[in-house]
Formats: sequence, C-alpha cells, structure tokens
Amino acid sequence: MRVAIVFSLLAAPVAAQVPGELPEPVSELPGAGRPVAIEAHQARRNALLDRVGAGVIVVPAASQRDLEQRVIQDNDFRQDDYFFYLTGVETPDAWLLLSLSGDGERDVILYLPERNPGREQWTGRKLGPGKDAVRLTGIDDVRKLDTEHLIRDIEAAISQTSGPLYTTDPSLGVTAGLAHGSMRPVIPVLDSMRVVKDSVEIAALRRAIYVTTEAHKAAMRTARPGMYEYQLEATIEYTFRNLGADRVGFPSIVGSGPNSTVLHYDVNRRQMEEGDLVVMDIGAEYGQYTADVTRTIPVGGQYTRRQSEVYNLVLNTQRAVLEAIKPGTTVRELNRVARSYLAQNSRNICGAQSCERYFIHGLSHWLGMRVHDVGDYSLPLEPGMVLTIEPGLYIPGENLGVRIEDDILVTETGYEVLSIGAPKTIEEIERLMQTSSRPKTGGS
Repeated sequence: MRVAIVFSLLAAPVAAQVPGELPEPVSELPGAGRPVAIEAHQARRNALLDRVGAGVIVVPAASQRDLEQRVIQDNDFRQDDYFFYLTGVETPDAWLLLSLSGDGERDVILYLPERNPGREQWTGRKLGPGKDAVRLTGIDDVRKLDTEHLIRDIEAAISQTSGPLYTTDPSLGVTAGLAHGSMRPVIPVLDSMRVVKDSVEIAALRRAIYVTTEAHKAAMRTARPGMYEYQLEATIEYTFRNLGADRVGFPSIVGSGPNSTVLHYDVNRRQMEEGDLVVMDIGAEYGQYTADVTRTIPVGGQYTRRQSEVYNLVLNTQRAVLEAIKPGTTVRELNRVARSYLAQNSRNICGAQSCERYFIHGLSHWLGMRVHDVGDYSLPLEPGMVLTIEPGLYIPGENLGVRIEDDILVTETGYEVLSIGAPKTIEEIERLMQTSSRPKTGGS
C-alpha cells in the first residue's frame, strides 16, 4: 500500500470497486498518494525487532534517479522494497532507525529530508518532517534528515542497546561514516518475513492481478493477424494504467511465432501472422506489488489441432500441479509433479521422447514486491505464501511455444488461484476472441 502524503506523481486508481481494492487517496493535500496501512507496518516493524532481538536496525530509502544521466523508462523513483515494507513511505532519501534494548524498550525514528519548495515545483510535493508525517505514517518520532545527527543517533542507540548494528545496506559503514565491528545484514530476516504475506500485501496483489487479468482479456479481444507485437503490448499497458496500475512489474513479454519459444523475449517488434501463437507474459504493479500472469493465444482466434494438443498438455500439467498444492509441500515437490505428469502423459505429442525435454525452466517462483520475489525455495508452503505455477513447452523447430502461468495464494486448506479472471481453456479463449470486434479467421 502506498503512503498517503508522499505526493506520488502517479494517477489515482479508478473509483470502481474491484477485487483487491485498497484505501483511496487522502484528498486533504494536493498530489496525495495512497494511505499507509499504519497497523500493518507497525506489526512488521515489531516482528522484525522481535526476531532480531536487542540491537539497532538501520534501513535507508532509495534515491531518486538522475533524469539527465540515466534512461528512465517509467518513473524516476521507486522506493526500496525493504524500506517500503517497514514504512509504506515513498519519500526518496529517507532513513528508518529501529532499536530494541535489553529491557524491551523500542524506538522507531523516521528521518525525512526537509521539503524544498523550489525543487517541488519540478518534482511535485514530498513528505517532509512535521505533524502531518507523524499522523499519516503512524510513526511518532519523525525528524529532519541531517547526516551528522543521524550518525549520532545511530551511535547513541548502539550504546543504549549494547547490541549489534543491523542494516539492509552493506556499505552503510562507508556511506554514513560509521565504524562498527559488529555490523550485520538484516536482509535474510526480512526476506523470511516477506515470503509470507499479510492481509495488506495480499490486497495489493489482488489488485495488481485483477488489472493484469483484465489486460489479458483486452489483448485477446484485440489480437489479429497483421498486428505488431508492440501494438498488443500497447493494449496491455494501456489497460494497466487505465485501471490504476503504477507501472509494469517487469518488461511485457509479447512473443509470437518463433518468439513464443524465447523465454524472456521483450523486444516485441515482430508482425504477427495467421497461424501464430503469441505468448503474453505480463504483470501490472500496484502499490509496489506485482502480478505475473501468462496466457498463450492464437493470433487468428482459433488454435490448430497441433497447437491444441500441445496447449492442453501444458494446461493439464498445471492442473495436476494445482491439485498437489497444500501447506507442507515444497516448490521442489511441485516441480517433480509437473515433470512426472509430462513424462507419463506426453504420448506421441513430442515424438518418441517425452515432452519434458521441452520444459526448459523452473515451474515456480515467489511473487510479491518483485516478480521473482525473495524467499527460500526449500521452505514448506504455508498459508499466506504467493507463488506462480507456470509450466511451458517450447519447440523451436515448429515455432511453437506455450506457457500458462497463474498466481497462487496458499491457504489453510490448499490454494486459491488469484488470476482466475484470465480465460485459460481453449474454449474460453476462442469464445472471447471470436465474439469480440476483431476480424474472424479460421484454424486448421
């Protein structure tokens, strides 16, 4: 969830109620972004301190990118994931200081750069230190960022807690001028927390995934022979922004014909032809959480017999894996289920050998603030984990690639397909494509 008063330049979401709806922007100040989920971020900070124990934790925010020196393809700023996870604040160059003493005393200090009205005329208003920052972030101690004062506060906290100094920034000792022999990384602890999502994170993921499934449907209605891949990409990313997405979670993959067999193809310049399949691997980002949903559709609106048999093998492989998802299993075990299903059900679809040899990537990855989110893949699944399930077959000699990917929430009793809104069966996809305003064409 994004902060209420970081004054993001991004458009607010549409007013319509949709799955994963998050609190609407606060309107009391111009340019306000989305509210901070104060209680959720407080709970995360407390959980982190509980896991680490007595000591000091320092987490810097991201810095704004230089528009003159770097090619910017979206916004010139995206917050550091760890800082956002613990604060919900989008302000660049901020700092968070957490400490826990041996007697259980907890301190939380947020450092914000002082506002600069002259610069804000170029960049938009930012959240600065003051009463509004306290009220809107839920952090009682918000101070003006001053490097010397920050260093003194860190050193004082270390002295008071007599514990180690933890940080997400391994170069902190150099950048902040600190010389502390017991400096330790805190990222492994945060990563273990982030792999299980809380209700606020799941709400943001639901919204990002909803927007992405709507973009898939828009692309299915639009695709036709003669279009360029980038035109289909434009339909997808228009839908993202029209439904309130902040940005793409990763470069959109729209690969047709021979490009359907290239896993991370994102140039999207080929003209699509009758008879092509097109793999659309896309994800909208909302509130700093991203979707990742893939569908493979026939450009002409109808799958050929050969495309159908390969497609259904991939679809049935995914179904077999979904049936195996439950708390306690592992990603490795799910991957084994997928490969075993392919080995036993390929028949003669890929010749004398199993189709498994054309499944050339992993089955799954964690999903969250990053499309390949943090987390240990040896961990048993537990409720609140979100992962993708994405079997695929890629046959370069036939220019035939099929990937089907859904976003899955592990529940107490099994799983929920968060991306269920995107048509997936051959019948569903052909029906949508043939009933749209696109020109009708036949398959063979």
